[in-house]
Amino acid sequence: MTEPTTRICILGGGFGGLYTALRLSQLPWESTPKPEIILVDQSDRFLFSPFLYELLTGELQTWEIAPPYQELLQNTGVRFHQATVSEIDIDKQRVQLQDSPGISYDRLVLALGGETPLDLVPGAATQAYPFRTITDAYHLEESLRVLEELDTDKIRVAIVGAGYSGVELACKLADRIGEKGRFRLIEISDQILRTSPEFNREAAKKALDARNVFIDLETKVVSIGEKTISLEYKNQIDEIPVDLVIWTVGTRSAPVVKTLPLKQNQRGQITTTPTLQVLEHPEIFALGDLADCIDAEGKQVPATAQVAFQQADYTAWNIWASLTNRPLLPFRYQQLGEMMALGIDNATLTGLGIKLDGSLAYLARRLAYLYRLPTLDHQLKVGFNWLVRPIIETLSQ
Repeated sequence: MTEPTTRICILGGGFGGLYTALRLSQLPWESTPKPEIILVDQSDRFLFSPFLYELLTGELQTWEIAPPYQELLQNTGVRFHQATVSEIDIDKQRVQLQDSPGISYDRLVLALGGETPLDLVPGAATQAYPFRTITDAYHLEESLRVLEELDTDKIRVAIVGAGYSGVELACKLADRIGEKGRFRLIEISDQILRTSPEFNREAAKKALDARNVFIDLETKVVSIGEKTISLEYKNQIDEIPVDLVIWTVGTRSAPVVKTLPLKQNQRGQITTTPTLQVLEHPEIFALGDLADCIDAEGKQVPATAQVAFQQADYTAWNIWASLTNRPLLPFRYQQLGEMMALGIDNATLTGLGIKLDGSLAYLARRLAYLYRLPTLDHQLKVGFNWLVRPIIETLSQ
């Protein structure tokens, strides 16, 4: 009798999930039969989220930043399921999917990412646009087109949250809309980019000033109406007319994660050991936005794409090690620096002793992210397009 194949089920196809699957498919399984690797995501496409802003300015195309999973997983042996996870039974080691049969597992990877909470103020759920997924980008694009086609002298845009997402959006949209745009960046704390290096913060301030983006610091959003936003500053509430509100504040775990009987912190993130295993359930690994992880140095790791990308390597290795009787490795986070797009042909970059801004930083950011794209095949296609596209555009003028 043949032994049943070990099954690894990965929930979520973002940086954490997809890169874990790809890495697992590359590891040597000589001494043990290669396990069945299943990746589940509700979308049919992976999203390289740091490039999402470039869709709005037309600098990049959908196929470059959101290739289909089927294409990325060709010849890897990884099976892809497009489905929504409805329930996880950790006692029976089974995942229930909406509208399709469940999947039993021997190892489970929780990499479902986070969601943007739109219930923090009245009106946000119906009037504000989140900006996290490819669908969010399409909805925003649709609204922008409608506004741009209207015969109005200005387009008033309010962006809630002056973290990375808010600042990058403000700069890109200001470059897209130009003189017609009136932008407000609303931040509850006393400065933009609170966790950012000083160099990047200063470069961002300069970029926002150059684009006439008005920054409301220490300002709280009270409510959002159909064409208005109510703001509170120093106990005074003002109602301001707007055409578009974009919400970039906060992240929360998916509802299916919150209901799990696993230790979670106040933000609903699952507590893990330094080897990225869930407490009391060594067969379950958690990474990315939904993991509360202390690394090998005893430091809390931030919930960023850079962290998820690095955790994927460790998760794949530790699953492989757990199935081949090898020692597991505690996660060691390497802070490689920080990059931000600050409009078309402008970015800022700090890390590894380098500080850059302007068009050189823009190019460096592009190349660094090209290297981070999920497969060599996709890197080559995108890289070739970046080389050829400017030539074709020049010739067709």
